[in-house]
Amino acid sequence: MKSAVVIGSGFGGLALAIRLQSAGVQTTIVEARDKPGGRAYYWERDGFTFDAGPTVITDPACLEELWALTGRSMSEDVTLDPVHPFYRLNWVDGTNFDYSNDDTQLRSEIAKLNPDDIAGYGKFLDYAEGVYREGYEKLGHVAFLDFASMVKAAPALAKYQAWNSVYAMVSKFVKSEKLREALSFHTLLVGGNPMTTSAIYALIHKLERDGGVWFARGGTNRLVAGMVAQFERIGGVLRLGDPVTRIETLGDRATGVVTKSGLTIPADAVATNADIMHSYRDLLADNRSARRTVNRLERKRYSPSLFVVHFGIKGAWPGIPHHMILFGPRYKGLLTDIYDTGVLSEDFSLYLHHPTVTDPSLAPEGHSTFYALAPVPHMGKFPMNWDEVGPILEKRILDEIGRRLIPDIHERIVTKFHYAPADFATDLNAHMGSAFSLEPILTQSAYFRVHNRDDSIPNLYFVGAGTHPGAGIPGVVGSAKATAALMQERQ
Repeated sequence: MKSAVVIGSGFGGLALAIRLQSAGVQTTIVEARDKPGGRAYYWERDGFTFDAGPTVITDPACLEELWALTGRSMSEDVTLDPVHPFYRLNWVDGTNFDYSNDDTQLRSEIAKLNPDDIAGYGKFLDYAEGVYREGYEKLGHVAFLDFASMVKAAPALAKYQAWNSVYAMVSKFVKSEKLREALSFHTLLVGGNPMTTSAIYALIHKLERDGGVWFARGGTNRLVAGMVAQFERIGGVLRLGDPVTRIETLGDRATGVVTKSGLTIPADAVATNADIMHSYRDLLADNRSARRTVNRLERKRYSPSLFVVHFGIKGAWPGIPHHMILFGPRYKGLLTDIYDTGVLSEDFSLYLHHPTVTDPSLAPEGHSTFYALAPVPHMGKFPMNWDEVGPILEKRILDEIGRRLIPDIHERIVTKFHYAPADFATDLNAHMGSAFSLEPILTQSAYFRVHNRDDSIPNLYFVGAGTHPGAGIPGVVGSAKATAALMQERQ
């Protein structure tokens, strides 16, 4: 294999392209939008910089590898600043819980909720360390192409009771309902319902505890820019603003891609970081095996969408940490509304991102940048007109932040806009506006996810949230490592 085309420049696509180019494969990334990054897009408005997301960076070592491949250091292109606390969790009764990897502080926070849960937390940590070793260190960077590979993983899955949900497993160790929520909410950051996502995802706790939580100075977009710089300096080519309209095939081989501008880019291999349904349904519309895959994908469960309100306001807010979770009055019931019944509830929980407390350069002097994110049903479950619903939900979210954190928020707003499920569908070709692709339940994990190499077209590859291991920066960067290994087998 001498040449490859990667469709899409999200973290998965960029990481894969860097690995291929550093291995001597001439690689071209074709990106539909005017900027690289995929979901890690950004906007500059009225002097404020707004990251679209993701904003929680964990396991920086997996990113550092991408520079080490060529003997360089990530610090040449990107500065990562530690975030502390990792998150502040806030409930409607006013309770706060600062979540970090400072063991003394964390146990003190647990004691405020329930002193009897300190011992149980220690047992949960032991469990999380075990699933981290099995689920992340051993399996997070390798492809599952056949059922035999799943069978090999079965003993570990059984040992750690992977059939239980994260919430159910946490509940075996601690009794405080607030602490159960504090130790299980992380799956929402990768599109999973804590009530149904496999307990294997408890590994996120260990991942954060060991590697910390970080923020790229200048915004997540600067991490994207750093990855692009690393890719281009070793000879990679990035083509922006020209969507791929078709993956060309001949027999059982992919031969290249065709773009909207009419350009044909031949390649020995094609890898797609685009939405999995879009890739199979639209880019391979004339391929018989792809149509069969589309039929299977239509029966899958997809993660919810997101509604995000970006706003820049007057004033500095040192008392509001970088990451906050504002829990609503319900936990289980709200999750059922979002994931199962497809109801846009009157109540909601929010993730509040406040990057200027870490990096003031993201707003004009004396101002602050925020975004507030609410998980909402995807458009397959909630097919509403977001042009009508969006402004109403935006006001409700800002009102809630006003009640709980910034009383005069509406008077302070300099600029604001929102990003809705319909925008995910339009801008990112996300199936039904899903924000994280396939829902990470056990029966859609590992072998049961979209394979990193297509079963019928052996030089067509997949990378990103829809493949193994799944969403989140460590997940998609891990998928790139797995996919690159498969592609390099063919060199």
